[in-house]
Amino acid sequence: MVLGFFATIGFAVYFYAPLNSIIATGFAGGLSWLVYYLVLNASNNKIVGTFLAAFLVGVFGEILAIKLKKPATVFITPGIVSLVPGAGMYYTMLYLVQNDYSQAAIKGTETLFLAAAIAVGIIVSTLLFKSLRHFKREN
Repeated sequence: MVLGFFATIGFAVYFYAPLNSIIATGFAGGLSWLVYYLVLNASNNKIVGTFLAAFLVGVFGEILAIKLKKPATVFITPGIVSLVPGAGMYYTMLYLVQNDYSQAAIKGTETLFLAAAIAVGIIVSTLLFKSLRHFKREN
């Protein structure tokens, strides 16, 4: 969690996030890594852990966007960086270069599913908040 916090802060600075949002962004990344770690240990399923962690980042980012009056992407983009399957992409390319196509297909498929889990987690959280706002306006 601590490394996720600092890694997220580093990317928030790199992406020129507003200074008053950097610590909150760090908490989003740290919490996402904690959720990923706990789900992975409980279920041994990287895809579910990644989805739930990305969903949490999306929810946390939407809440922070309302409270701090900033776009949600300020919090979401750095918050998901620690979830991005960079090692999976690396090993997929390594296996391709080594002509180990079966391992490349396995690792590439896993990496693709992890990336999709991140995208779907963020989309679901964003749609949830948009639906809640729309529901509040009508009632």
